[in-house]
Amino acid sequence: MKRTHPTLAALLVAFAGLAAAQDQPQINLPRVKLSAGMHLIDAQVASTPQQRQIGLMHRPEMPVQEGMLFIFEAPAVQCFWMKNTLLPLTAAFVADDGRIVNLADMKPQTTDSHCSTEPVRYVLEMNQGWFAKRGIAAGGRIGGLNKRP
Repeated sequence: MKRTHPTLAALLVAFAGLAAAQDQPQINLPRVKLSAGMHLIDAQVASTPQQRQIGLMHRPEMPVQEGMLFIFEAPAVQCFWMKNTLLPLTAAFVADDGRIVNLADMKPQTTDSHCSTEPVRYVLEMNQGWFAKRGIAAGGRIGGLNKRP
């Protein structure tokens, strides 16, 4: 009988767990309170590569005042797609100073790329139409970015 090296076996188990976890929504991420004008947002924070990769995938719903804040290590042009994402979302691409650079409405379960028009460190995803219904557009500000969990 052929034996698997213990390190290889551990890696295989970890990879299998990661693959299974990617089929489930991530719901236990740290949270931060943000604001957009007078509107409050309860945002889950995706700050690691794995958290950012999974994002809001596999979620059947999201409360109106909730969203997900993606934090990157350094400003860059950020591009998002909606593979395995069930909800229509709007992405706000946000500069370090909180300024919304641009907004992109994103259709569920597509691989269309939606990118920032300039380098950003933050992307805030909300239910589609959340920003528009509140009159928040490019040039608006997101507050609370420096209060990370």
